[in-house]
Amino acid sequence: MKNALKIGFLALALGVFVTACGGGASESATDSTAAATTQNIDSVANAANDSIAAKADTAKAAVDSVAAAAKDTAAKH
Repeated sequence: MKNALKIGFLALALGVFVTACGGGASESATDSTAAATTQNIDSVANAANDSIAAKADTAKAAVDSVAAAAKDTAAKH
């Protein structure tokens, strides 16, 4: 009788252990917070790149206009 209780208790403990550990099944859950954060970071980075590109284009246009004015001035003299 004592052995039956020991074996029953061992089986119960092993069952609880396997259940707590997930039974060896690999679970690949996606982290929605990480995905949303990555998407937000990419969005902000793209907006920053667009803003920098626009400012660079504006600066290039200003430099080109100054260069053209200097060239015209030099050609007149």
